[in-house]
Amino acid sequence: MAWRSVARFALISMIVAVGAALSAQSPTFGVGCAPTADEVRAWDISIRPDGEELPAGHGTAREGAPIYIQKGCAGCHGRTGSGANAPTLIKSDGTTKSTVPCLAPCVNDNNVMALHAPYATVMWDYINRGMPLGKEGSLKPDEVYALTAYLLFKNGVIREDDVMDAQSLPKVVMPNRQGFALPAQAWKHGTPRLQSYP
Repeated sequence: MAWRSVARFALISMIVAVGAALSAQSPTFGVGCAPTADEVRAWDISIRPDGEELPAGHGTAREGAPIYIQKGCAGCHGRTGSGANAPTLIKSDGTTKSTVPCLAPCVNDNNVMALHAPYATVMWDYINRGMPLGKEGSLKPDEVYALTAYLLFKNGVIREDDVMDAQSLPKVVMPNRQGFALPAQAWKHGTPRLQSYP
């Protein structure tokens, strides 16, 4: 007899839990609101490889060098862009060995972003969204262009006087452009994102 009471209690509990979960998903739950067009635009800050979403602005490596110090990049990444606690940004000459353990995922001379990323816009996007640590999103577009140019120059990808802007940055040929197996392709609504994927 006791097992029937336990089974009945378990069944009722399961029905109540499923009902609560379903009602939490319904549009009548009364929490939140649909974002406005301005809110969506403010959150939509990712940059595609072709740079279509890049904002107006420009910068050079010469302008980026003092910004690298002023904005505190050197405090985490080191004055030379390597050998500090944060990931390596500028490939070292190989003579200086860091005594600091590399944080996971370990970004070192073998995979610095300027040499590993397939598109220069990836660097711009990451700096714009994620730096400086604790003040993410505080850099102006000109500062992001200048910092990107500085890192590209210091890694031998562009010349020091090359101006990076919305037109020139996507045209930078990155050393690892062909190193990725799948090139970015346009996705059409309703089609599988990967071959043989449901």
